[in-house]
Amino acid sequence: MRLQVGYELVYDCPQPTPMMLMLNIHHTRAGDIVVPDRLSTDPEIPLATYRDGFGNWCSRIVAPQGRLRIYTNAVVNDTGKPDPIAWSDEEHAVQDLPEECLVFLLGSRYCETDRLSDIAWSLFGATPTGAGRVKAICDYVHRHIVFNYHNARSTRTAWDALNEGTGVCRDYAHLAIAFCRCMNIPARYCNGYLSDVGMPPPHGTMDFAAWFEAYVGGRWHTFDPRNSIPCYGRVLMARGRDASDVAISNTFGPNVLSHFTVRAEPVPGQPLPVLVPTGGVPSAATAQSS
Repeated sequence: MRLQVGYELVYDCPQPTPMMLMLNIHHTRAGDIVVPDRLSTDPEIPLATYRDGFGNWCSRIVAPQGRLRIYTNAVVNDTGKPDPIAWSDEEHAVQDLPEECLVFLLGSRYCETDRLSDIAWSLFGATPTGAGRVKAICDYVHRHIVFNYHNARSTRTAWDALNEGTGVCRDYAHLAIAFCRCMNIPARYCNGYLSDVGMPPPHGTMDFAAWFEAYVGGRWHTFDPRNSIPCYGRVLMARGRDASDVAISNTFGPNVLSHFTVRAEPVPGQPLPVLVPTGGVPSAATAQSS
């Protein structure tokens, strides 16, 4: 399956405004890119690129005074298969974890492990280890939070999501990540494109999606507590400790985001994948090595 992915963001700035952008497909999918996701602007302005401390591809610009359109259109090869399921029951002792995993055991801006530790152990201390424990966490979060796109806010933390019981995909991910870390399972936040293929209608407004990866069985596996079923057409853009590390834009001055659209859909005219029934299937988990 080939996917068309892209976005269009329009900013209105009353003065020249520096911006840091994280809007490119992750380097682990570089071999799947058919049409590159070149970041373009209107008007055309200078752009510098760099990799951050997590390996994400980032861009720096200075938005001019007035209107700035940022956009891309790309084509990506995808397996056309649903997310594979992680079955490993192996859970690593902290002292046996690779050093690069340790930062993903710690609390972070949106994942307050100090406030959630006792709750996590009371909820999941008796669950199976490894992927089974992560699945139990995902199932709990999926049931506990009611999706509400219109109730989204950028300041909601994992603790807030637990107590308010509402949120969007990033809130599901933050709560599940915090619970995993409380149970000594490394977990890292991910965002990217996710198509509506295989999703029951009605489909909501397309947006960038959030999920997370947990380290069990000697490798990273992707889990999606928002959807709780295997999904089709998932394209990673960035990874970090939580949403603060992978914001699509950081702006350093007054601005208004006046337009925002995201696209992730199969290229027209190709056969769609054969959908796998999802009834009774464990929470989605895609194996990802890094």
